[in-house]
Amino acid sequence: RPARVKQMSSDRWFDIINNTILGIIAIIVLYPLYFVLVASVTDPMVVNSGTMLLYPAKWYTRGYEKIFAYRSLWMGYRNSLIYMVLGTAINLAATIPGAYALSRKDFVGRGLVLKLFAFTMFFSGGLIPSYIINTSLGLQNNLWAMILPGALSVWNLMISRTFFESTLPEELLDAAHIDGCNDFTFFFRMALPLSKALLAVIVLYYAVGHWNAFFNAIIYLRNQDLFPLQVVLRDILLQNSLEAVGGDLTGMYEKVMRGESMKYALIIVASAPVIMLYPFVQKYFVKGVMVGAIKG
Repeated sequence: RPARVKQMSSDRWFDIINNTILGIIAIIVLYPLYFVLVASVTDPMVVNSGTMLLYPAKWYTRGYEKIFAYRSLWMGYRNSLIYMVLGTAINLAATIPGAYALSRKDFVGRGLVLKLFAFTMFFSGGLIPSYIINTSLGLQNNLWAMILPGALSVWNLMISRTFFESTLPEELLDAAHIDGCNDFTFFFRMALPLSKALLAVIVLYYAVGHWNAFFNAIIYLRNQDLFPLQVVLRDILLQNSLEAVGGDLTGMYEKVMRGESMKYALIIVASAPVIMLYPFVQKYFVKGVMVGAIKG
């Protein structure tokens, strides 16, 4: 008997068709990203011609030179990194222990607490009450205004709770108790090490959310030294657009072309850190999301 079952002809055709379709989908998804990268270092005249870009037809780096010359850009990077690292740490400290507690069937009042959390997913007081509460608590024009209002995502809490329920059997906790392990020791020495996939996914969700934070900065921050990267990039683009108005035609043309290149360069600058972070958690991503899903 052969060591490997011979693949049927229909199965081979299925694999060929399936791989072809997936390859086309991958090209459709990846080419826009590649286009933005190439367009950011290509002469704007070539980009605006509408031809398909497969490589930089005419090298143009003035967009990058312009945005990297802004001191506020580096301050925005620093602020966003601080918000992302500190905010994600606080998010994990609020989400993971809470989700574990809600996954315990011996938690008295668990059903009521879950309903209260679920209620906030569908109903909100709105912007004005949130603004009044946050400002009355001093969450205005400081870094905590970017971190504490979103310290807990109910959606991530529900995913984590379901993960703990489906991954940590009650028998494991009972065996730990028999061996003299208390709840805190079980959580830190057994539950967390067994939840690496979940932690990677939750870190990615929260980190991307903090990196893309924009609305809270506009509402609660007035000090430009506290602006995150996204607000700084918006201001750079608006400033360049205003500079392009007025002056001689030659100068206007150069500024408009530089502004077109800056648009693509800003996308690369804003997206690069998240793109570099994803490969480190990609192997846990699908596993964590699927294990955290509700099972029927």
